[in-house]
Amino acid sequence: MRDIKNTILIVDDEVQIRKMLNIFLDASDYRIEESESGKQAVRMAHSIKPDLILLDLGLPDIDGKEVISQIREWSQVPIIVLSVRAMDEEVTTALNAGADDYVVKPFNADVLMARIKANLRKATVKQAGEPELLNGHIRMDLMRHEVYCDDKKVLLTPKEYKLLRFFMINRGRILTHRQILNEVWGPAHGEDTQYLRVYVGQIREKLERDPANPALIVTEPGVGYRMETMQTAILQAA
Repeated sequence: MRDIKNTILIVDDEVQIRKMLNIFLDASDYRIEESESGKQAVRMAHSIKPDLILLDLGLPDIDGKEVISQIREWSQVPIIVLSVRAMDEEVTTALNAGADDYVVKPFNADVLMARIKANLRKATVKQAGEPELLNGHIRMDLMRHEVYCDDKKVLLTPKEYKLLRFFMINRGRILTHRQILNEVWGPAHGEDTQYLRVYVGQIREKLERDPANPALIVTEPGVGYRMETMQTAILQAA
């Protein structure tokens, strides 16, 4: 099983900046994706769904503030601007466009890492409403990216973890195949229901008491899936 890492998308047309960011982000155990243009960054944000974006404003095709505006039409992913533009007007405009933070180049690596961690924590709590998700015998520690079943740690692949988190956040709701695929895999996989079926089966094998007769993640025939809201007392009595 691979460790589950937060994905950071670096958007900067300067190779040396991307290399430098790679060095200390990799050392801090983040998964890194790169883009050297604004339009490419918008496409990648849509397809890979990073956990955080580091964005330069001076891009070769479109201004970074336009990148922020386009991404904010559909996503609340944390965006930290890294720019040589230090004027108050530039900072204010970027924040008003939807950036979460603004760091002026050249920057201190320790300060940037602290900003990254703070924005990831804030986003985690904002999305889930709490840093830990509980549903019966399942517990997800969103800060540590750990999953427990009956208080025993369960190893999930990154995609299994992301899928389970989406179910846990939306427990009790019917989720269509398309909703789940768009959220976890991106719009390019909106019709891959067989792909989804395989991953749901894998999660059931790891978390259901009886995977052949699932009670946690149930199938809604012809529609999608629903994670039942489980009560700890009921599970203990079962």
